[in-house]
Amino acid sequence: MRVHNHHPLVTTIQEKCRACYTCVRECPARAIRISSGQAEVLVERCIGCGNCFRVCSQGAKQVYDSMDEVRQLLAFNQPVSAMLAPSFPAAFSDIPHQILVGMIRALGFDTVHEVGFGADLVAAAYKKLMADFPQRKFIATTCPALVAFVELFHPGLKDRLAPVVSPMLAQARVLQHIYGPGRKLVFIGPCIAKKAEQDPDNPGEINGVLTFIELQKMLDQAGITPQTAEKSDFDAPRAFLGALFPITRGILQAADINEDLMAGEVVAADGRADFVEAVKEMESGALDARMLEILCCSGCIMGPGIQNLLPLFSRRSMVSRYVRSRAHAGAHQEAKKWMNRFKDLSLSRRFACQKNTAILPSAADITTALHGMGKTRPTDELNCGACGYDTCRDHAEAVVMGLAEPEMCLPYTIEQLRNALSELNQSRQELAGVQAALIQSEKLASMGQLSAAIAHEINNPLGVVLMYTHILHDECPKDSAMRQDLKTIAEQTERCRKIVAGLLNFARQNKVMYQPVNIDELVQRCLKTTPTPGNIRIAYQSEITDPIVEIDADQMTQVLVNLITNAVEAMPDGGVLTLSIREDPGRVIFSVTDTGIGIPAENHARVFDPFFTTKPFGKGTGLGLAVSYGIVKMHRGDIQIKSNTDRSAGPTGTTMTIALPRTARQ
Repeated sequence: MRVHNHHPLVTTIQEKCRACYTCVRECPARAIRISSGQAEVLVERCIGCGNCFRVCSQGAKQVYDSMDEVRQLLAFNQPVSAMLAPSFPAAFSDIPHQILVGMIRALGFDTVHEVGFGADLVAAAYKKLMADFPQRKFIATTCPALVAFVELFHPGLKDRLAPVVSPMLAQARVLQHIYGPGRKLVFIGPCIAKKAEQDPDNPGEINGVLTFIELQKMLDQAGITPQTAEKSDFDAPRAFLGALFPITRGILQAADINEDLMAGEVVAADGRADFVEAVKEMESGALDARMLEILCCSGCIMGPGIQNLLPLFSRRSMVSRYVRSRAHAGAHQEAKKWMNRFKDLSLSRRFACQKNTAILPSAADITTALHGMGKTRPTDELNCGACGYDTCRDHAEAVVMGLAEPEMCLPYTIEQLRNALSELNQSRQELAGVQAALIQSEKLASMGQLSAAIAHEINNPLGVVLMYTHILHDECPKDSAMRQDLKTIAEQTERCRKIVAGLLNFARQNKVMYQPVNIDELVQRCLKTTPTPGNIRIAYQSEITDPIVEIDADQMTQVLVNLITNAVEAMPDGGVLTLSIREDPGRVIFSVTDTGIGIPAENHARVFDPFFTTKPFGKGTGLGLAVSYGIVKMHRGDIQIKSNTDRSAGPTGTTMTIALPRTARQ
């Protein structure tokens, strides 16, 4: 049975689980499923080893609580016997055993016994088993978690399981023989798996199981302390070398079986990794041993039901010290007398192995899962263990079986995070561009409102001034000194009219009239219609394969003429003006490059502002690029500037680049 009274042995407190995958790493049965970042114990796979409970630093694993069941047993008017596992010296290292027995009696137990005596009987049974069947190979069955592991996952080894009960069940049969079959028995020890252990043919031999942690809680709740307890010793029969059982290889010493490394007839293994490997090797035939003695923990003294933090060898020392205190002639003789009394007691049992129906993933499924985590080559399989599995393939297998999630892979998650950050950075840059465009639009809108308010009011007076200036100029004698002054007035008035015309054009809410246009012809026409001095050489480059683009031809002509004019004016001493067209998927890109003096870097962000100009006073209105910017944005395009004024850093000059969608639908 994997459950006790239909309750799971171990469960997860979801709100405490931090998804560290430590429990996954420590579970030999793969009984931990990660779902939505939370660990879940699978009842049907759990063997009760308690590794997950022992290693969880967050206290997110809880063990089935048997304290209420035991309290109910003690509340009835009937004798209840406590059976103390031989690892008790490691659990209560600071309490003499006579005081501990007295504290347990104070809880209401009628008698208190050492399970170490059951271990003495089991050790003798193993020695006899090996003598009676010299050709057979056995797996020791003293560890219930190991038995459950074989029953669930290696049923082919069923016949290798030694048909001998554990020390707990052996002690139960002894006490039932002494006190009668109606005696209520409670086992107290370090093991969680004991809560579910039973012989299928005798399911009611144990009435309750407490861990040492639960015993301490019951003592605390009852207010029983070492200072208030009366000294008392264990009830007979007492243990002898069986008290060594909780230490690795203790069963071998108790049974006087030697682990001869040369003969290789007996092999002892313990701990999560070693016991799993030993079982697999025995099943494959690679391990040729007559007796395989296995404990899921590093000895029962390291069981999850022990509450203190003493290291392994300190706990071993505590048990050894207790056994030495019992190793005198009288105790040995007394143990022999009791063992002789129960030499014919049946210690046999059978095992309820189930056929393992789990379908393992195919190699193709595992490969697909690996590819889904970005592991397309053997070198991608780092086997770092951060996911809780020993290898990347183990993790992929668990993913296919629904026990794990791809996000548990740390390198995969880091790569996903890196991609997300890259996308976020790209979105941030796009947002910054949109924000800049919005700021520019706000500037244009403000200037547009200003322009619309004053342009018409100024234009008419300027026309009147210009008209009367021309009249006065024509009527003025040719040799008059005023004639030149009137000419200057007319020129400046004409300049004011151009500025006002620019304001009106800037303020006008134009719409884009899309139509198919041969962009190559449009650019060449702009070059021909824009006058250029003889000291400026024109270079035209076209790398476009399909010249048909959906744009507003008139507006884009205005933009290109503005850029070409600016480039020419930036090269008063001559130079090269290069106009190029290229394409990328879905866009056409214009570039107008001059070899002029360049624009200082601090002015790059302002060149599209209305009325900002780098030209000398009286040479520009500062509206050409602002209008061009608005037209490009109405086409859902982009305009960028690149300029250099430092000759030591390379050729000086400016490049204006415009990117436009190829069609109006993009």
